[in-house]
Amino acid sequence: MTEITPAAVNSKNEKISTGTREQWSSKFGFIVASVGAAIGLGNVWRFPYITGKYGGAAFLVIYILAALFVAIPLLMTEFAIGRKTQLNYTGALRKMRPGTPWYLLGLVGVAVLVLVLSFYFAIAGWTLAYVARSVTGSYVGLTPDKIGEAFGKFVSNPSEVMVWQIIVIILTAYVVIKGIKSGIEKWCKILLPALFVMIVVLAVRSLTLPGAAAGLSFYLKPDFSKLNPEAILAAMGQVFFSLSVGCGNMVIYGSYLSKKDTIAGTSLTVAAGDSLVAFLMGLVIFPAVFAFGLDPTAGPVLTFITLPSIFTQMKFGMFFATLFYLLLFIAAFTSTIALLEGIVGYVVDEWRWERKKTVIYTCIGLFILGIPSVLSFGPWSDFKPFFGKTFFDAIDFLVSNILLPGGGLVMAIFTGWVWGTKPALEEINSGEGIKVGSWYSISIKFIAPVAILFIMLQGLGIIHF
Repeated sequence: MTEITPAAVNSKNEKISTGTREQWSSKFGFIVASVGAAIGLGNVWRFPYITGKYGGAAFLVIYILAALFVAIPLLMTEFAIGRKTQLNYTGALRKMRPGTPWYLLGLVGVAVLVLVLSFYFAIAGWTLAYVARSVTGSYVGLTPDKIGEAFGKFVSNPSEVMVWQIIVIILTAYVVIKGIKSGIEKWCKILLPALFVMIVVLAVRSLTLPGAAAGLSFYLKPDFSKLNPEAILAAMGQVFFSLSVGCGNMVIYGSYLSKKDTIAGTSLTVAAGDSLVAFLMGLVIFPAVFAFGLDPTAGPVLTFITLPSIFTQMKFGMFFATLFYLLLFIAAFTSTIALLEGIVGYVVDEWRWERKKTVIYTCIGLFILGIPSVLSFGPWSDFKPFFGKTFFDAIDFLVSNILLPGGGLVMAIFTGWVWGTKPALEEINSGEGIKVGSWYSISIKFIAPVAILFIMLQGLGIIHF
């Protein structure tokens, strides 16, 4: 434990600190927790598909450039804000710019975390349910159409979905209640290495299937003719959302970080780990999809309908299916941990609540808030009160196209033009390791804001290609 003693109130008599703050026990612990926070279901069902769609290896070049000039500078910024202030995003902004409304950006970030986690718990529950279904072999012998019907029946049954949702909530709450070292760091040190081992095992099996070469060609064959403005925006959007930047969620992880190492080096490692998982998932999915002659453009449906039909045809298929859905659950679970910690960190810092009480009350509230989203796949599937969208679709649209990119845009403006890149770089370069300079300044002041603005405009349908 490292004790900090910033002032308890600022000039406006506003609370800004909780007094004593726990820290990560090691750089490795921080990295695996942050990679776990970044890895999510989008790494599995979106990254591989858009890579194949927009030129394979050619798209990867754009993706890497987007990471270097858009997402990673924002990731460094979030870690820097957290480490400098040792506070949650709202408290950090209040401390850095007392008496100004900048702290409202932090409140928007908390709102994003609440909205996302309200439905993400349920989707994480889907993955856990499919672990159980793979262990029991409940879809063995079913045709793809029957597997699709079974999935539709499952997600439209609120009571069944809520059971799995509650299990995920309890597991997440258990980890977060334990705190940073004994909870989040301890479990991420176990879960992330296990996830990587599972991916490698599955990738090897997929690549050795007859006909796998066609999947590799779809996924990785360079096709520079597909590198159009739409592909560039797709790359920027994917890496932006994949690294979970924009809502200040990584600020809370940065607030538990020591000053022994520079932020630049750890941020690059986190980004590399997240991207490696996404890349390897493509090696798992597409060779298998092409080997069995199925549709590689199915998107999210690929995960719960197409892949189960593949596993039923594969030798030792239920073993590999269990491994795959366990991997998928770990990816979702480490994300729910990070999202919940972002909310809990805010309440503990700002309201001075005890951690256990905060976690319990927050989880109950999130479960209740998530009920309309769960019902959107069943009894309320025809109830579309928000511009023809269900509750689930409306929240997803609001977060993905307005709040998250909007938050990232304002964060870049705040850092580049209000806080300033000089003090930001002082914090980023504090410690031993890789140090950065003009690349960060140019990216955060100019490139990232413009890129995020285009992502936002495309998401809202204002610009088309």
